[in-house]
This record gives sequence, C-alpha cells and structure tokens, in this order.
Amino acid sequence: MIYESKSVEHSQDVADTSDRGYEYRSESELFGLPLIHITRGRDPHTGRRRVSKGIIAIGEVAIGLIAVGGFALGGIAIGGLGIGLLAIGGLALGVIALGAVSFGLYFAMGTVALSLMYAIGWSALAPHYIDANGISESFLRMIREWLLFIA
Repeated sequence: MIYESKSVEHSQDVADTSDRGYEYRSESELFGLPLIHITRGRDPHTGRRRVSKGIIAIGEVAIGLIAVGGFALGGIAIGGLGIGLLAIGGLALGVIALGAVSFGLYFAMGTVALSLMYAIGWSALAPHYIDANGISESFLRMIREWLLFIA
C-alpha cells in the first residue's frame, strides 16, 4: 500500500463524516434481514444510536445470527456485553458463555464463571467445575472418560 499525505481540508471532511456515523446494508436478504448490516454512530435525522440488525450484524448495538458490537445479541454474540447461544464478551450470558464474567446455562468459562452444569474459571460455581481451588471429582471423571474415548 502506498501512503499518501492528506490535506488539512480532506482530514476535516473525514472527521465530519465520522460524526454523522456510517451505515452499510447489503442488498442480499434472508428472511427479510440483510445478509450484512454494519453501523456506527448516530442517525443524523433522529439523533438516536444506530442499531445493526442482520444475519451478520456489526455495530455498537448489534442484533443478528452473528452479532459483533459493544452490545451484541444473537446466535453467536461477541461484544462487551454478549448475549446469545454462544456468547463471548467482557460480560457473557448464554448457553455457552466465555468472558471475564460469564453466566452459562450449560458451560461458562471466565475469571468469574457460573453455570448450571460446567464452569471453568478463577472463581467457578457449578455442579462440575475447575477453579483456583481445584477440580470437582465429577468433572475430573468426565475429562478422563472423554480422553479415553478419543484416544
């Protein structure tokens, strides 16, 4: 890539554009949702934060089958706050949750991990767990059986 210096006026135009935000919506749709929807910033007409809604949604607030954003809600949700079947984030809530603080119905992994079944973390709370204080006997037995099965 060749680097080009930009004039002061051009740099100012770029700053003005970023204040208005950005939105990309693919023409392809599935189930009435755009295949890809990417947003940033606020809507200049309403002043409200833009929300990305699509099969693949990327933005500050993202809702989709695959959602990536500060707040992400979807099948696979990756964000500061991720809520989904598979949730990854600083705070993750889902069936499977991976994050600094994670709450998983089936599995949770993070610094603080809470689950109804399996949890791995510095502080883990679940029937089957691995944490800083050790490993539950039931989790250890399950891992041994799994390792024998794949060996």
